[in-house]
Amino acid sequence: MRDPKIRRHIAVMAARLMYAREESEYFTAKRKAAAQLGADFRYDPRVLPSNREIRDEIQALALLHEGPGRAADLADMRVAALRIMRLLAAYHPHLIGSVATGHVRRGSDIDLHVFSASPSGLAHLLEMQGFRCEIEHKRVIKHNQERLFTHIHVADRFNVELTVYAPELRSYVFRSSITGGPIVRLTTAQLEQLVAQEHPDAELCGCEDGPARPDQYTLWPLLLGPLAEVRQSAKYHPEGDALYHSLQTFELARERFPYDVELSTASLLHDVGKAIEPRDHVTAGLEALEGTLTEREEFLIRHHMDALAYRAGTLGAKMTRRLRASEWFEDLLALRAIDDAARVRGATVCTVEEAVEYLQELGEEERGA
Repeated sequence: MRDPKIRRHIAVMAARLMYAREESEYFTAKRKAAAQLGADFRYDPRVLPSNREIRDEIQALALLHEGPGRAADLADMRVAALRIMRLLAAYHPHLIGSVATGHVRRGSDIDLHVFSASPSGLAHLLEMQGFRCEIEHKRVIKHNQERLFTHIHVADRFNVELTVYAPELRSYVFRSSITGGPIVRLTTAQLEQLVAQEHPDAELCGCEDGPARPDQYTLWPLLLGPLAEVRQSAKYHPEGDALYHSLQTFELARERFPYDVELSTASLLHDVGKAIEPRDHVTAGLEALEGTLTEREEFLIRHHMDALAYRAGTLGAKMTRRLRASEWFEDLLALRAIDDAARVRGATVCTVEEAVEYLQELGEEERGA
């Protein structure tokens, strides 16, 4: 028969093991605590406490040893998580772990799930914002199956661990390896709501130490850089990686339309989503670029694949009528022609920095005219 006192003792001892960082896994801590107390969980598994019971005991230990300031630390950690999540909005970040549940202990990391085909691009984005990053590839064997995890460790006041998953796993339901139930995962909007409810005095607008999102001329290079790792079909893109193709497209655009900053911008940025969500690079790219494009630039990027179907004669009648009715229809066909031509091996292209600098200078000239 289950003894509530033994169950509580196991929870307390397991919490001590985890708080002291002698153990990091709930199940291992439970088994070790049970063994030390002489309880044989193999014959009565109900003697083992739940993860929630242990988290509650960890929280009590933290309050005892760290005092009331722990609540302020939790608020600061959640604001720090928001800062990075807003910066990584294009990669659909989710907050997990003790910062999400509120059961933090001394030395806890901020744990985030992010989704990208280019971990190094993510690290580059963070490094451009002043963070120090380290990429780790970790092999883990669970249930007799070997899995490879990619982590990005971010050094800051509160250290952050990003676990990078493939974009196609965005809709995957992540479950606890112990309970089998879904784990707590907070989107940026859900975390903002949680902070507003539990930490009403926290400052959210600037997210403490830095901007929520870089300006367009800072953001664009960060989104373009990862394209260098996106290998494309040699049949359709004999020129090579997606960045080389994008720079070729830009070079052709500014050569043929030297004073059309919007067409050149769309040419440079039309494929940035390929490093985020290859299966729907148009939508992913527009999400990442949100707030940095003009209406015309957004139209050209949104429909550059529709223009390919239009030229092939496979575009539906409704979309065909819609595109033909647009004032930017001829511009779209021009972008399509440039995109198709930018597939030359060995073509001379500028750097990402030179391309963005050109667009910035041309844009400033137009605004000053």
